[in-house]
Amino acid sequence: MKLVKIYECLCDETRLRVLHVLAQGPLCVCHFQQILRAPQVKISKHLAYLRSRGLVVCERSGNWMVYALPAKPPRELRANLACLQDCTRENPVFRRDLARRRKFAPKFARTSPCGCAPAA
Repeated sequence: MKLVKIYECLCDETRLRVLHVLAQGPLCVCHFQQILRAPQVKISKHLAYLRSRGLVVCERSGNWMVYALPAKPPRELRANLACLQDCTRENPVFRRDLARRRKFAPKFARTSPCGCAPAA
């Protein structure tokens, strides 16, 4: 994976937020809507952008599209995702996203046929 591709993806706050919450485990588009409080069209556009560049993968489960980070990300991506987690630790926007993810986790697990419960 080219480093330039990674940095092109990281230059947008919404994409950073998506990657940040995906580090906790897979999610569906509707879950991103609740966590990021953004419209489905915006979330889908950014997920498509990240997917086309190899930063996220997706799998269909019935009517659901489940997005996740690659199981074996390239070294460059792994390093940048670790940096993202570290750099956003004190940022209120990113902290709120993780808090919302934790808050909604039980609902996601109950309502999602694809098992989008966050990683423990």
